[in-house]
Amino acid sequence: FSSLVSGLIVGILVARYLGPERYGLMNYVISFVYIFQTFALFGLDSIEIREESKRQIPYETIIGTAFGLKLASGLFFIILTIITSLLMESDTETIILIALYSISIVLNAFNVVKNYFTAIVQNEYVVKVEIATILTSLIIKVIFLIVHAPLVYFIFSATLDFLFLAIGYYIAYRSMIGPVKKWRFDFQYGKYLIKESFPLMLTSAAVIVYQRIDQVMIGQIIDKESVGYFSVASRFVEVLLYIPMILAQTITPLLVQSFERDNKEYQIKSQQFMNISVWFSLCTSTVVSVISYWLVTLTFGQAYLPAVIILQIMSFKAASVALSNTAGAMLITEGLQKYAILRDSFGCLVCVGLNYILLPKYGVIAAAFVAILSNLSAGFIADAF
Repeated sequence: FSSLVSGLIVGILVARYLGPERYGLMNYVISFVYIFQTFALFGLDSIEIREESKRQIPYETIIGTAFGLKLASGLFFIILTIITSLLMESDTETIILIALYSISIVLNAFNVVKNYFTAIVQNEYVVKVEIATILTSLIIKVIFLIVHAPLVYFIFSATLDFLFLAIGYYIAYRSMIGPVKKWRFDFQYGKYLIKESFPLMLTSAAVIVYQRIDQVMIGQIIDKESVGYFSVASRFVEVLLYIPMILAQTITPLLVQSFERDNKEYQIKSQQFMNISVWFSLCTSTVVSVISYWLVTLTFGQAYLPAVIILQIMSFKAASVALSNTAGAMLITEGLQKYAILRDSFGCLVCVGLNYILLPKYGVIAAAFVAILSNLSAGFIADAF
């Protein structure tokens, strides 16, 4: 939550300084690279945590193998990101910014340390590293604002965030666990990890694509300034989405217990869970929609006035995400997670298809409606089938 709030504060400062067009370009670059980042992670995080929790294989082998796979994947997707930008973009500055930020892809390999601390239930070290990174990032961006630095400096700062996290994770592991030279890469075990994580990679990729592809498509079909307006609305919506996400994480263990104990009790509690999550999100979405004008103009400024109507519509994305999250939690509880790839792929197709059809005709407003419809498609329509 602190990351979301600090991100909103920094986003406001940077957006007011850069203006809609440059801020839009910045978010376009980040969204463009973020899609490739998801594929580079290969869905290994959840599998790594599961394997380390079992403690059947030496953790040095698990970490070393996962790190090696992520490192190789990261290098491959950096090259793929740059090649794709060269094919899609004609603007040299955009290509350079994408190439600079794509370095973050390979730095994600150090998330293996975060996953290990999660597996052994010592998240306090991860939290300390992340808080230190957030504060350092905030200081650097404020300095860039004071000296009136150009956009490339802020992209560089965003890349540094991943570097600081990597260094922090390394220091935490070195001081609390031991030297990283004990990590071992096992080729056969690597094949097992790839086999286990591949379905999760497809699922994660589908989710990220329909959550992030809209900004890339807006930049491609309309312009970078429209991405800026859409990004401003997204900043507030991200805070709203935190509520149903935390509810799902908190209540899921209780659902699992009810499901194992009594099916009727589980049906009642799951319905209550969905009622609370969806209705609470609807209420907060309505409030944000009503006060959108003041939220945008008093924070980001009058220059971002076109973002008001986008936020008025897209605030209701929180309700659709609440529905999707609760349904997703129930799928896992009932052991039906194999259907996750189908529901998320359907949401991805709806997002890309509708944006492709509607953006040229109706502009960025269409993307706000599509953001809601794609979540409803994944979290309600697909689940119904």
